[in-house]
Amino acid sequence: MAGGAFVGDGGGRSYEGGVTVFVIFTCVAAAMGGLLFGYDLGISGGVTSMESFLKKFFPSVFQKMKNETHQNQYCKFDSQLLTLFTSCLYIAALVASFLASTVTRKFGRKISMFVAGLVFLLGSILNGVANNITLLIIGRLLLGIGVGFANQSVPVYLAEIAPTKIRGALNMGFQMAITIGILVAGLVNFGTTKIKGGFGWRISLALAAVPSLLMTLAAIFLPDTPNSILERGHPEKAEKMLKKIRGTNNVDDEFQDLLDATEAAKKVDNQWTNITQPRYRPQLVICFLIPFFQQLTGINVIMFYAPVLFKTLGFGDEASLMSTVITGGVNVVATLVSIFTVDKFGRRILFLEGGTQMMICQVAIGGMIAMKFGLSGEGSFTKHEANWILFLICAYVAAFAWSWGPLGWLVPSEICPLEIRSAGQAINVSVNMLFTFIIGQVFLSMLCHLKFGLFFFFAGFVLIMTIFIAVFLPETKNVPIEEMNIVWKAHWFWGKYIPDEVVIGRQV
Repeated sequence: MAGGAFVGDGGGRSYEGGVTVFVIFTCVAAAMGGLLFGYDLGISGGVTSMESFLKKFFPSVFQKMKNETHQNQYCKFDSQLLTLFTSCLYIAALVASFLASTVTRKFGRKISMFVAGLVFLLGSILNGVANNITLLIIGRLLLGIGVGFANQSVPVYLAEIAPTKIRGALNMGFQMAITIGILVAGLVNFGTTKIKGGFGWRISLALAAVPSLLMTLAAIFLPDTPNSILERGHPEKAEKMLKKIRGTNNVDDEFQDLLDATEAAKKVDNQWTNITQPRYRPQLVICFLIPFFQQLTGINVIMFYAPVLFKTLGFGDEASLMSTVITGGVNVVATLVSIFTVDKFGRRILFLEGGTQMMICQVAIGGMIAMKFGLSGEGSFTKHEANWILFLICAYVAAFAWSWGPLGWLVPSEICPLEIRSAGQAINVSVNMLFTFIIGQVFLSMLCHLKFGLFFFFAGFVLIMTIFIAVFLPETKNVPIEEMNIVWKAHWFWGKYIPDEVVIGRQV
């Protein structure tokens, strides 16, 4: 085992070095960035179902909800201004991700994480004190900038600092933090809705300052990754950091691979032009289609509007918020399943099983709603039927949480070589945010017009994307990031795009 490397079972070399306490600490601290995204995902849906919030900022929706005697359940929350409150954040995140790409590459991953925490903190404060819709939207836009920077930098940071053999599990700490943020938001909303005086929504929105403070503090004390240090021209410091995070002085092979990747990256004048070259076609396609498909699973129908959706289906105010807490708990537990299995069984099997389960649940939910509400949208579920709907939604959330949720961030972050890594992650984040915005903005209108067919619509996309994974995504577990071209070269379709010279001598 000369030089400290050997062939791993994923097709690339594995390096020496154990899982150090330092690595665990830094990855957990970095993953706190997911709390920002998760808390916001969970808090906005609950707040938009609170009567005091609707009465102050969206009086037309409040009157519509209160005054209709025979309501069309599908349409009672349909308001473009209401959905803009939720979805404007994601346009801001989309734009910010491109700026974050440059900052992450030129100044380091931790600087981007610090910016994310600080800007998110400002947005939290504005939302908590907002007394008009303009201030509310400005606060949401600041939150979006924070999310854009966090989602750009954190997955890349985790992928670069984690040892290859547990890269999947540690990278999924980001998704785990997202799910914890969603669960905490559900519990906060459940508590604040009981506060008398109608200001509970202010507490819900202002408490977003807590995860943003954690993120800001973590970014101050975190080290930068060896890749990032090398990228900025400090090889001795980078080698010292690599030895520290691997817990061994025998890092020659891994450090040489990082040096080679850095040299290749320096030859690239423009990452955006470079990533369009045929040799990077697999990364470009995957970094675009995985976040695209992730949003078309329909998950944000649940995550954004769970309380609104449950109220639409006939749940009471308190029951709808409690149901959100239940699905949030399922989300956390199922993400743990993924963390413990992703590096053992691989990415593909989780993608395929999760997609199949999600599709079955969506068809069943759509069928039950069709039978109960039909096209008129009038009716309600019995307690027994509502419990079945809740069970199916939980099964759907569980499937997403151990498949497309964490893997949607993990796979794009681990497949890009250093010379296109920032651009690849920017594409991943921007596509994710664009379609999050679109789904968030049009969901309530889609529910109003497509009715129960909305669930069949998303089930159709889940079928398509599951077939895509089966055909076009090779297994990437246990493959060092800088060795990933070996996997693409061996693939029946992508192999024709990979030049022979990029893999010669890399298999040993």
